[in-house]
Amino acid sequence: MPLTKPPAQDEERRKWVLMTGALASVAAAATAVPFVSSFAPSERARAMGSSVEVDIADLAPGETKMVEWRGKPVWILRRTPEMLAGLAALDDQLVDPGSEREQQPAYAQNAHRSIKDEFVVLVGICTHLGCSPSSVPKGSNNPSVGADWSGGFFCPCHGSTFDLAGRVFKNKPAPTNLEVPPHKYLTASRLLIGEDNAA
Repeated sequence: MPLTKPPAQDEERRKWVLMTGALASVAAAATAVPFVSSFAPSERARAMGSSVEVDIADLAPGETKMVEWRGKPVWILRRTPEMLAGLAALDDQLVDPGSEREQQPAYAQNAHRSIKDEFVVLVGICTHLGCSPSSVPKGSNNPSVGADWSGGFFCPCHGSTFDLAGRVFKNKPAPTNLEVPPHKYLTASRLLIGEDNAA
């Protein structure tokens, strides 16, 4: 049987089907690209999980610097010799004076809760219900901390108090000391929060 040329109407229909298929493929690709890329974490989300480098060269004795790491406030307090000397006198008033509970890296399981005695690095979130304590210096007129207050942190939400190493006082709502995040010193004056040398 000899081949016959398809009618012009069938040829026109074939062109429309091919063109519609091509346009549908382009539309599907244009829709799929942003949809698939939406699964990738945003810049902000990536930054929330990354480490934070902090220059502490300008931090004077007795001062605190606050930075954000993973959406949490992190305090870096440079303690004076007087502040450090007062830590041991508080041991009998504290829940965990030796920082033996596993809520800080091993290198912070000591009375001063730090790598270097002078600097303490703490997550500024109360371990009771996640409120943010504030710094209350020694000799403050704040009646909530008492007349013999030697300085530290006070959570106004439910009254938890922490010393200058972030250790919680007994008979307070907070069950544990403030968290010490993983950190390490890159140089004498540069600190990296979020990473440490622990293997």
